[in-house]
Amino acid sequence: MAHPAHYREAHPFIFVMTHWINLVSIVALTISGFYIHYPFLPGLMSVMRGMHFFFMFVLLINLAVRIIGAFTVKSATRLGTREVDTDIKNWLPQKLNRGQMWPWLKYYLFLKKEHPIGAKYGVLQKIAYLFTIPLTLAAAYTGFAIWGPTMDWGFLIAGTDAVGGPMAMRIIHYYIMWGFILFTAIHIYLANIEGTDPSKLIFKWEETEGLQFDAEGRVVGGKGH
Repeated sequence: MAHPAHYREAHPFIFVMTHWINLVSIVALTISGFYIHYPFLPGLMSVMRGMHFFFMFVLLINLAVRIIGAFTVKSATRLGTREVDTDIKNWLPQKLNRGQMWPWLKYYLFLKKEHPIGAKYGVLQKIAYLFTIPLTLAAAYTGFAIWGPTMDWGFLIAGTDAVGGPMAMRIIHYYIMWGFILFTAIHIYLANIEGTDPSKLIFKWEETEGLQFDAEGRVVGGKGH
């Protein structure tokens, strides 16, 4: 049986692209950010600074595209089905996710063998993915607050003063980067638990037909190819 997430209705191409642009941007920002913090090779500071702010803009534009897409693009509302609706509904509380927090925790901690399938995103996925929005905006705010061309803007000065000055803001920005690193590491870990082949989410979809679910959301019938 195909994994119930590998088909077009579950992941429209625009969302696949924004997902991978996020990954590339976060990797580039992490590498350049570490270099700016610890310049371990001489002569690369201007390149790394340029790279850092270029991918920060890419990340912000990509976030805007993803949010707009959530309101304008339709995707599956339940894994394994062809039923689609506006994607924003997958980010809101859904009946299919009621009472699923503990089953998902047990599954990810290897305390439960059955895969809890309900709505497109599980409870923990919704929380984690939504959290990346304020995290991205916080990274942008703190980054612009310590960047020469923008650090004198009024609303950035107010934030810098509130946290105790530019050095404090720089430290906050640095730890936000570690938040992205932690999120990415956990995301990769959970994807491996799911048995996800990353290449299939961008180069190939598996067509899934007629999957049937029991009362707890487990796949009990149908086929994929």
